[in-house]
Amino acid sequence: MKKSNRIYKVIFASQDSVYEIFARHVYPSDMYGFVEVEELVFGERSQVLVDPAEEKLKHEFAQVKCSYIPMHSIIRIDEVEKEGTAKISKSNGALHHLPFSGKKPV
Repeated sequence: MKKSNRIYKVIFASQDSVYEIFARHVYPSDMYGFVEVEELVFGERSQVLVDPAEEKLKHEFAQVKCSYIPMHSIIRIDEVEKEGTAKISKSNGALHHLPFSGKKPV
């Protein structure tokens, strides 16, 4: 796969939901404790079939150029062959965040 065609699936927790999004660029942020996610990718669907969950995410991230996600919210990041369906699902309550001191290591 060419470097410029890479697509990443990013799964993270936010409040009581688990987000699954697809992006072209994912890397550590200059802001300590955050991961930058840029160029979100949404599946190309016909105008006849519309996935309400994906449309909700498109609307939520419509004006977002770059998203900063706290590292402790990240569940998983995978490099994938092609984008899938972005979605939001309710957390089953089994997710627990690791302790985070907020202090940069020396």
